Amino acid sequence: MLTKTYGSAVQGVNAYTITIEVVVTQGTSFYVVGLPDNAIKESQQRIEAALKFRGYKMPRTKVVVNMAPADIRKEGSAYDLPIALGILHASQQLNTEELSRYVIMGELALDGALRPIRGVLPIAIQARKEGFKGFLLPRENAQEAAIVNNLDIIPVDTMQQAIDFFEGRLALEPLKVDTRDIFEHTANQYAADFADVQGQENIKRALEIAAAGSHNVIMIGPPGAGKTMLAKRLPSILPPLTMLEALETTKIHSVAGRLGSNASLLNMRPFRAPHHTISDVALVGGGSNPQPGEISLAHNGVLFLDELPEFKRTALEVMRQPLEERRVSIARAKVSIEFPANFMLIASMNPCPCGYYNHPDKECVCGPGVVQKYLNKVSGPLLDRIDLHVEVTPVTFDQMTETRKSETSHDIQERVRLAREVQAIRFKDFPDIHSNAMMPAQMVKDICQINAPGRVLLKTAMERLGLSARAYDRILKVARTIADLGGADEIRIEHLAEAIQYRSLDREGWAG
Repeated sequence: MLTKTYGSAVQGVNAYTITIEVVVTQGTSFYVVGLPDNAIKESQQRIEAALKFRGYKMPRTKVVVNMAPADIRKEGSAYDLPIALGILHASQQLNTEELSRYVIMGELALDGALRPIRGVLPIAIQARKEGFKGFLLPRENAQEAAIVNNLDIIPVDTMQQAIDFFEGRLALEPLKVDTRDIFEHTANQYAADFADVQGQENIKRALEIAAAGSHNVIMIGPPGAGKTMLAKRLPSILPPLTMLEALETTKIHSVAGRLGSNASLLNMRPFRAPHHTISDVALVGGGSNPQPGEISLAHNGVLFLDELPEFKRTALEVMRQPLEERRVSIARAKVSIEFPANFMLIASMNPCPCGYYNHPDKECVCGPGVVQKYLNKVSGPLLDRIDLHVEVTPVTFDQMTETRKSETSHDIQERVRLAREVQAIRFKDFPDIHSNAMMPAQMVKDICQINAPGRVLLKTAMERLGLSARAYDRILKVARTIADLGGADEIRIEHLAEAIQYRSLDREGWAG
């Protein structure tokens, strides 16, 4: 007897429906065909043990399981449940006509219990798109799948519950989740707040500009100056996630298996801070079965690279294309996968190996040329993609003990939100551009026009401070964001002057 059940394979952040055909005929042996990996081939042992534990029989005849289409590689143990139900139906131990109306996924334990799987959200989205009635899956994944409406999400704990549900002996109500209500009531609740930061008003201003225009930032300063503390608070002043951004971000974390049990829609911007020993693949994504890396997990959020020169140069260099194109393409012999990577990069570094170059109180002990050699660990093309270079100085005792309350993240976020609204109107006819930092060179010329005094100032700054040519567009983009924060229609001299001071690493002789 031939039986068909339906599962799903995830490639990148998208899912593809898999038809699982099971036939039980005369003969011996168990075959799984259709490009399965070893985890699927091993499913026979798990399925046989689970069936026996629950009082069912594994057919002692020839069982062939075909997973179509055969040119898509299937990986993981999530196909255990649909294969098991297909075997039961094909061997006439399960009597139902409902199997073909549901997408079924789940890993079986040896006692028939179901273990959670990854990639549930894109599977649910695809199931709804293809008109399936519902999605039957492990209970731990149900909250995540219930984000998708107009699809019956049926959570089960064991294989027996799934069998009873399909045979009508057990009535299981579809899980309903008011996603919008959860999203609106829990969004934007960050533990870290800029009100905790004493002093460093100039750095707060720079981060506000960065958040308003989605600019990348690098902070240079001695140990203990507060670089990490400030970076961790950057997500709290970014505009709240929209529902579409939240869905995109949740899909990536679902595919990577980072949501955890009983997780639902992500409602806060991600903040990723990988250690400097991270490999190239872990940073940008990849592997034999391509998985999203840290830059994709930071999609719609912040990627923080602490002690930037300590990262492997190869790992940093592979970030250049994603920083420019806001996505990463991973090519393999048989497949090419694209992960979104629209993130804000915030990096920090010491000015020299000992950390005290340009320190107001402590003496730098680095030898001649050592400082420049240390800074040269970060390549020019990477710095080219960082808009703001900010020098961080230590906080004085008087600033640390000041009783006056600092401005809260909420107050700063409100100004950022208003500036982003201006940019949304400006770029309404350009669906791929959402902020000033994303403007291509030609658009910079059209939108960031400056008057004659501004051109004189910019020319003088580039000549006297030794600014490189690559700083020109960056200065104009940042000046446009500063003007947006100030509610100005045109870029004025004061906006340009402030933008120029954020190019410290472009100055000739900055490090001697």
